[in-house]
Amino acid sequence: MSRNWVAVASAEHVRVGREGGFMQVCHGKAAPLRRLKPGDRVVYYSPTLEFRGKNKLQAFTAIGIVKIGDPYQLNMGGGFCPFRRDVVWLPAHEVSIQPLLGMLEFAAGKRNWGYQFRFGVFPISDHDMQIIAAAMGVGFPVEAQPYADSNIADVNLTLCTAGTVLAKNP
Repeated sequence: MSRNWVAVASAEHVRVGREGGFMQVCHGKAAPLRRLKPGDRVVYYSPTLEFRGKNKLQAFTAIGIVKIGDPYQLNMGGGFCPFRRDVVWLPAHEVSIQPLLGMLEFAAGKRNWGYQFRFGVFPISDHDMQIIAAAMGVGFPVEAQPYADSNIADVNLTLCTAGTVLAKNP
């Protein structure tokens, strides 16, 4: 059975992930990504426009379905090798969380509704995912199907494994 997740990143980082067909959470940690499985639905919440920025956004900025495959590392240079997971991002528009707060089970009646976002990724109910998806202009069945392929072109990825750099052709 598919699960639903909220991931947290700046809108700037979400845009990069959408363009590349992947997601990252918690500054590239692997463990949170291993909780997600193929076919799971994920929606990004962006508290700010830029990483470490002061310009608040507080909006859901991307929504998609986790593809078949495991988390992998990518060498971004300077010794930074974050873990990623491939996602099929759906056409959607961003939507402020403010008008949805009273309808979302994870936030309803909670004064500190933003506390959960500090974890970087957390599960939500089907009800909450449907509310968010509808607000973003997306409709999908309660049980999403994992994707093995998408319209994203194959690229060569440089992977980091125990300090060794390897090449991978997906």
